Amino acid sequence: MATGAAAVLAASVLIGSIPWAYLIVRAATGEDITSHGSGNVGAMNVRRTTGSWSWFALAVIADASKGLVPTLLVKTVLGGVPPLVPASTAGAEAMLAQAAVIGAVLGHNYSLWLALKDRRLRRTGKGLATGAGALFAYDPRYFAIVLAVGLAALAITRIMLVGQVAAAVALPASAVLLRSPDVLFAVVLSAVVVIAHARRLGGLARGEEPRMYIDDSGGPRG
Repeated sequence: MATGAAAVLAASVLIGSIPWAYLIVRAATGEDITSHGSGNVGAMNVRRTTGSWSWFALAVIADASKGLVPTLLVKTVLGGVPPLVPASTAGAEAMLAQAAVIGAVLGHNYSLWLALKDRRLRRTGKGLATGAGALFAYDPRYFAIVLAVGLAALAITRIMLVGQVAAAVALPASAVLLRSPDVLFAVVLSAVVVIAHARRLGGLARGEEPRMYIDDSGGPRG
């Protein structure tokens, strides 16, 4: 099982590493997305770079698919669990689906394909859309709770970073609430996403984080 989980993790990292946002912006404008906005290779930065909500929507779908597709395949094919049923019902095989989720998010956050291009490994994303797609495939209940908490925090504070971090923190809380055996997995995935936001948390504490940062020059890098 451990060997299988390692193989799934590696394959999912490679899939998660596909820099769709980078490719979309290159095709649409010829620009390098990492030189704009936050510098992240993610959907919101596609909006900041192109000024287009259509390209943003395409990037969201593409990034979410990086998490959804490998997790769904592993869950249904290797775990034998129907699409809308929580993967934890597969018992030990749930580890394979968990590896797919974490691998896809890690791949998005630290794209190996961009590392080959740039000849250095660096953080390239924050894993929100990819993680959301993966969670929907893994256990739709987590997806619903995380989405609701994130949107509520964003609506109250009007600060995207708060909504993003609140969504990540809500994951292990939801596992506890649902009395799921996924608590450790949820803590690890939450930590991966929160760590990706760590650089900006200091600015948030100092009141420097902008509200609804959607423009190219409207907020900090990171």
